[in-house]
Amino acid sequence: MGTETEFGISVQGHPHANPMVASTRLVNAYATATLNARRARWDFEEESPLRDARGFDMSRESADASQLTDEDLGLANVILTNGARLYVDHAHPEYSTPECTTPLDIVRWDKAGEQIALDACRFASNSGEGDLLLYKNNTDNKGASYGSHENYLVRRSTPFGDIVRHLTPFFVSRQVVCGAGRVGIGQDGQGDGFQISQRADYFEVEVGLETTLKRPIINTRDEPHADPEKYRRLHVILGDANLSEISTYLKVGTTALVLTMIEDKFLTADLSVSRPVASLKHVSHDPGLTHLLEVGDGRTMTAVQLQWEYLHLVQRYIAERRGGETDPQTKDVLARWESVLTRLERDPFECADELDWVAKLKLLNSYRDRDGLEWSDAKLHLIDLQYSDLRPEKGLYHRLLKLGRMKRLVDDEGVEEAMHEPPEDTRAYFRGRCLSKYADNIAAASWDSVIFDLPGHESLQRVPTIDPLRGSKAHVGALLDAHDTALGLFEALTRR
Repeated sequence: MGTETEFGISVQGHPHANPMVASTRLVNAYATATLNARRARWDFEEESPLRDARGFDMSRESADASQLTDEDLGLANVILTNGARLYVDHAHPEYSTPECTTPLDIVRWDKAGEQIALDACRFASNSGEGDLLLYKNNTDNKGASYGSHENYLVRRSTPFGDIVRHLTPFFVSRQVVCGAGRVGIGQDGQGDGFQISQRADYFEVEVGLETTLKRPIINTRDEPHADPEKYRRLHVILGDANLSEISTYLKVGTTALVLTMIEDKFLTADLSVSRPVASLKHVSHDPGLTHLLEVGDGRTMTAVQLQWEYLHLVQRYIAERRGGETDPQTKDVLARWESVLTRLERDPFECADELDWVAKLKLLNSYRDRDGLEWSDAKLHLIDLQYSDLRPEKGLYHRLLKLGRMKRLVDDEGVEEAMHEPPEDTRAYFRGRCLSKYADNIAAASWDSVIFDLPGHESLQRVPTIDPLRGSKAHVGALLDAHDTALGLFEALTRR
């Protein structure tokens, strides 16, 4: 699995600055300033963003320009030695983590992305062209939203209809655990109040291919970045950008567990919710957690109660299909999930040191109580924005962290290492090590290939990496250690 974060960006003192120009400046500054950022180009050849999981391809003529992610527009694009990608996605700088196999690794490499983006921001600000500011949020509260996406490797044999049926109600209710919180109701944020999710108001359909218009709860993009005969990549676009490590951890950990049950055909209960798009918004608009969802089996329940249903199903799945045995991190995800749901039912503010939306709401309420502010007050919108400011000296999340009011799962040393080193148990290891060791001979790379420019070869040489679980340290570590040149590595690989 992996995450993609589009950061909000502004130029201090220049409110009308072109965000694409600012984003390009930021990514190029990181590439120039760091020895670990190489200028190998991104290989777009194998990408297919218009292929739909429902069995057809959207025509390029009918696609919105934002969907054509396989076009090389010449925008700044850096492939990092940690296996990740930092690039300009239209009007935003975006960081995509390397492929990871555990939710804790997602937290590490996601946090590494925050620090990489912050460093890039500082490098760019030293140019004298105006300080850049970055926000890990999802909306400008003027009607625009930008994404924080998740990706999960799923067996191709799993019917897509099963994914839609069982994952939709999970996504409608999941925000009570991993929402980032937002001041304002509606896409433009003009309605007064606080809501759980930053993204909920921007979703319009249940299922679809688009990501920037007519946003669907279940995205159907069928671009596996892997062997298409074996795998599909579930591209999740409705999640919020989380600063809380526990929110991120539970977001990807619980989703992966539900997907495992879907793959293994364990889910039979009808937990579908009526009017999913409207229900998504209703849950988000109800920080009191009392809104009742109409469920397909005839019951009504809150979003927290629906999350309990999924938790109990996972527990039963492990008992029945795994003999009660599972790995330590899965046990930890289940324990934390259960603990959070218990406290959300009792008093959501008991989760203020773990969940973004609760931490933000508690902070906002302290200002409201102190200064007698109504939800319509512009100061509360500014506090909301300042929570997501990446600068440690300015961001309110970071202030809570410094005061010990937000819990962590990873330490600074682990994040620092993840800024430069790839995960060891996926193909990201091969990609990252090649970029680090043979930078002058890497012409291009993508998720599923590394392309070498080798002496004695008239053409570029592509090494495919279509299995995300091969190319790990166990698989190629000794080979990489044994060869000081890219030519030697390539010849050894082609002899195998």
